[in-house]
Amino acid sequence: MALLFGLIACERESYTTWNCSSTDEAKITMILRRAQMEFRGDQLDYCGSLGNQSYFDQKCPSQTEQSSTVLTPSSGALVSQGQTYQCNAL
Repeated sequence: MALLFGLIACERESYTTWNCSSTDEAKITMILRRAQMEFRGDQLDYCGSLGNQSYFDQKCPSQTEQSSTVLTPSSGALVSQGQTYQCNAL
């Protein structure tokens, strides 16, 4: 019986993988997992959303819109540290 409850309690981790590219680079992987983004070797925390934009940073600023990374999921537009990327969910 304990084994059954252990199996029920195990969930698959929910994440979305995206392929991103910029004018300089192609096929950069971005992963959204729970409230974090993994992009270019950085782990970024979700800082909040304003309208259709989601904000991420290593340390969330007091003003959400000052975050280093902004994702617009509906269009796949990503701006990270001033660099613009186009991303497509896989």
